[in-house]
Amino acid sequence: MTEQLRRVVQRGLWFEEFETDVLYEHRPGRTLTEADNVLFTTVTMNTQALHLDAAFADAQPPFHQRLVNSMFTLSTLIGLSITQLTQGTLVANLGFSDIAFPKPLFHGDTLYAETVVTDKRESKSRPGEGIVTFAHTGRNQHGDVVATAIRKTLVRMRPDRAEDRG
Repeated sequence: MTEQLRRVVQRGLWFEEFETDVLYEHRPGRTLTEADNVLFTTVTMNTQALHLDAAFADAQPPFHQRLVNSMFTLSTLIGLSITQLTQGTLVANLGFSDIAFPKPLFHGDTLYAETVVTDKRESKSRPGEGIVTFAHTGRNQHGDVVATAIRKTLVRMRPDRAEDRG
């Protein structure tokens, strides 16, 4: 029976499909747990007491509680965008810039991600690929901005179009 059905495979967007000045909202969000934070923090050898030591963090103003590791926040922010934007179409991340964490995340907060494509151009040195610049924003469940990052990527062109350019 599957031979008769048209197949649709989930993927990110080809270079030609990206549009600038469009807000891509990535759902669902991700609720960050204590276990997530402790695992990420210990796996990456980050011994910052504000992530691991509840008694220490409770005594530290202004938050008086453990903070979610900002690198976990950044990784999750980017991860939330992958399925919709670059799953199977990304060649490489070229770099990150302008990373900021205006507000912290705490255990039990939910991170929501959104992305705007700010620039795209065909690669001059890699036929069949293009450079796409993303502005990622992470918000908590209250809508507060908790993370921002600019990411430059190398993305494949649609296979049938890439052959014409190569």
